[in-house]
Amino acid sequence: MTAKLIKGTEIREQILEEITAEVAEIKAKYGKVPGLVTILVGENPASISYVTLKIQTAHRVGFKEVQDSQPVTISEADLLALIDKYNKDDSINGILVQLPLPKHIDEKKVLNAIDPDKDVDGFHPVNVGRLMIGGDEVKFPPCTPAGIQEMIIRAGVETKGAEVVVVGRSNIVGKPIANMMIQKGKGANSTVTIVHTGTKDLAGHCKRADILIVAAGVPDLVKPEWIKPGACVIDVGVNRVGEKVNEAGKKVAILKGDVDFNAAKEIAGWITPVPGGVGPMTITMLMLNTLKSLKFKLGKK
Repeated sequence: MTAKLIKGTEIREQILEEITAEVAEIKAKYGKVPGLVTILVGENPASISYVTLKIQTAHRVGFKEVQDSQPVTISEADLLALIDKYNKDDSINGILVQLPLPKHIDEKKVLNAIDPDKDVDGFHPVNVGRLMIGGDEVKFPPCTPAGIQEMIIRAGVETKGAEVVVVGRSNIVGKPIANMMIQKGKGANSTVTIVHTGTKDLAGHCKRADILIVAAGVPDLVKPEWIKPGACVIDVGVNRVGEKVNEAGKKVAILKGDVDFNAAKEIAGWITPVPGGVGPMTITMLMLNTLKSLKFKLGKK
């Protein structure tokens, strides 16, 4: 039996519609809308493309969006002062500094300068700590892990008591999603194992997973024989493995996930495609975190 596809593109549309409706209600009642500032340093083409999509999405859901582009030559001190300005701006609920930054700027220092209550990316050490504690302490879960959990919930996959195996231990995906899945609450209450390059019998660990979350950055790492029949497979990998010419005659990247999709879909119960799976969820959850930030300020949950 072919696995059910968990399409991030479809779930994104559902969530963005929900956000748009809630923003309209808050605006009508309080006269306020969420404010998001995106700080872009330099002209990295990939960063510009990503930021443009964030701006378009913010406008679509009715946010106040501030795009603050700075030259690649900006000093670290000036960038920190700019962040401080937005920390103090009551109309701004979320601050996003697009990475990577130029080599003369300390990324850790910059990210740590953001007010944790406006850190809608969820990378500040305070928000990492809140995530570890769990429950009502959590304000802004990192966007990609939050998107993964939301996809699992909306697909109707049972997580309570489930064996979850996370392939990858990054601070952006692996560690936070493992922590989120082990907490008490909706879409969690699981038993979690993290595996990585130093793990013995990687295949054996994957084989016992009811929910397999793969974020290793290695094309086709997970073979079909590693997958438990009927398991939910979340493929976070987006690997460029070449180029092709599309119908418009333009060269586009060929993308592959960390899972052998064509073979895996015949074994798994649910699976995410690449592209169109986890990817569209990241910006969506950024918008949701920014809305949450305004709601916290208004005393709502």
